Amino acid sequence: MPVSGGLNGVGAWLRERLPGLLAESGVPGAAVAVDVGGEVVEAAAGVLSTATGVEATTDSLFQIGSITKTVTATLVMQLVDEGLLDLDAPARSVLPEFRLADERAAQTVTVRQLLCHTSGFEGDVFTDTGKGDDCLERYVDALGGEAQLFPPGAMFSYNNAGFSVLGRIVEVLRGEPFDVCARTRLFAPLGMDHTACDPYEAVLHRTAVGHVGHKPGGPLEPTGIWALPRSTAPAGSMLAMRPRDLLAFARMHLDDGAGLLSPESVRAMRQHQVAQPDVDLGTGWGLGWELYAGPTASGGSTELIGHDGGTIGQAARLRMVPAHDLALVVLTNGGSTQQVFAEIVNRVLGELAQIEPHSAPVPRPEALVPHASRYVGTYRTPTGETTVGLDDAGRLWLERTPLGVAADLDEPAYRTELVHWRGDSVLPLEPERGAHARMAFIGDDGRGHALFLHTGRAEPRAAQ
Repeated sequence: MPVSGGLNGVGAWLRERLPGLLAESGVPGAAVAVDVGGEVVEAAAGVLSTATGVEATTDSLFQIGSITKTVTATLVMQLVDEGLLDLDAPARSVLPEFRLADERAAQTVTVRQLLCHTSGFEGDVFTDTGKGDDCLERYVDALGGEAQLFPPGAMFSYNNAGFSVLGRIVEVLRGEPFDVCARTRLFAPLGMDHTACDPYEAVLHRTAVGHVGHKPGGPLEPTGIWALPRSTAPAGSMLAMRPRDLLAFARMHLDDGAGLLSPESVRAMRQHQVAQPDVDLGTGWGLGWELYAGPTASGGSTELIGHDGGTIGQAARLRMVPAHDLALVVLTNGGSTQQVFAEIVNRVLGELAQIEPHSAPVPRPEALVPHASRYVGTYRTPTGETTVGLDDAGRLWLERTPLGVAADLDEPAYRTELVHWRGDSVLPLEPERGAHARMAFIGDDGRGHALFLHTGRAEPRAAQ
């Protein structure tokens, strides 16, 4: 049943419902906060680590993962406000050392394309260049061999590496390390005193540990690695905070930049830059923000923006509804987080912004994939190899084997049958992390086969 009583009613529902929701979803711990017009309610439940049994509280820090990209984008837009950076200038205008395997692409990739994930080069690059203040400089220097998957600007493909490049641009133009820029220009002015830029700061707080299962359906265990390399911090490998601190950052965006960012840049970040394939993401991308559909009961829609984040066994959601001056943060540390996110987001946005509940597509076992032979093949990225094959009954199967950093972190292999959704999009019958994530086959390799398996990232067909 829907909650009632406005924001206070939402707070009461969260405090009552969250413990049971976590138990049903197998999520060890979570913290949630909602802001409407500057008034905040919050709740927490579960444990920060199943090994220690330390309880989650509203002041506990969780990693926010790729939500960090909105922080990086904000730092970039501050530079634009000050006339120090042109969005449509090549990255090389600031980083002459920027190299890729495709020299022509390296010459032309723009700051805007980096911000909206259309730069086209391989994005899942997690090279560890050490813990020193030169890690981003060394990371950018190491990109010279990375392949160009498609021409810059041609389409969307989620790109972590591009945000490390943006982080380096911030460093060069500010003359300070990325995390110093974030703290002095955003976190300190916004009073975000429960925010940690690295494990050395996080250990001073009550901090969550991620939990992973080493095989599908297996028990969750605390991860043995808390964070990915510092060189990918601008993309989301390090930053941890309590929900209220992330709300402070969101409130700055809801308040037209609150003097830290111009209202023009706030609006520019929300403007549609690129459409996404028919996959399990939002409807498009702005300059750092993901854009979503916000359908209302009246048949209209309202602006809904945000970002998701995922690190080693932790996952996060941030949603904002500017028309209702509302922001919502949900932070978790493992398990079937999709169930937690879906129930909380649907309830809170429905009650406080009259947004209709989002219904995830349900796979139908009988929905065989038409023209399935077009999709058969192997698709490869630095973090995984995916094989798609047909059985004798004409059913399409997917098998994913972790590679590189994913294998090092003991990510489980994944196997599922694929069924038709619509067009060239398919759904997995077996959920992964509690979700049947939509994926699409796009392009043509010139021989009648799909060129990419698109899962939010364009995974290229491997040479046959």
